[in-house]
Amino acid sequence: MVLLYVAAGVNHFLHTKMYLRIMPDYLPLHLALVRFTGVCEILFALMLIPVSTRHAGAWLLILLLIAIFPANIQMALDYRRTHNPNLWMAVLRLPLQIPLIWWAWVYTK
Repeated sequence: MVLLYVAAGVNHFLHTKMYLRIMPDYLPLHLALVRFTGVCEILFALMLIPVSTRHAGAWLLILLLIAIFPANIQMALDYRRTHNPNLWMAVLRLPLQIPLIWWAWVYTK
């Protein structure tokens, strides 16, 4: 789990343009939010390593997954509107949030 979220966080910096494209228009400061969520993913993942911060790190990941859900919805809507051939991946990301939240919840105990 740590590796997954560290890699996802680093990806925010390697493929920033992709994340900027899926930001909902109603949110301000797109670049700052993309960078902020990338840093959060990395930090919260690293918090899972020490037992003393594992509980908090897991809850923070759950909150982050909920917070980024609008961007996943926006991506699916945009892909549908533009007939993007990767629409299936964008749609698959939506229900994938449930097992990711459950997986993080396991670490809250």
